Amino acid sequence: MDIQSAFASGTQGLQSASYGITEATVNINRETANQQRLQNAREDAAAQQSRAETDRVTLSSEAQTPGLTQSLVQLTTEQINAEANVRSIQTADEVLGSVIDIRV
Repeated sequence: MDIQSAFASGTQGLQSASYGITEATVNINRETANQQRLQNAREDAAAQQSRAETDRVTLSSEAQTPGLTQSLVQLTTEQINAEANVRSIQTADEVLGSVIDIRV
């Protein structure tokens, strides 16, 4: 059985949280851009009385990215994960420092 050190686990968790933060940020950006395109399409459709185009844009934007709320929740969750992993790295560093002080 291979047991990772607290420092390695914290570093791995921090990298994972960083990836999750990046993913959530990209999804938020996409959703915001999709909502802007949808709003523009709705305005164009109202001017041209073209309901079919608005429906097509709505369906394509909803199918491409997770919802804005879901992405914001993911971003907050990943932030908490990152903070927890930073604390575990700090604790591992302090414990290692204490062990070195005791043995010297």
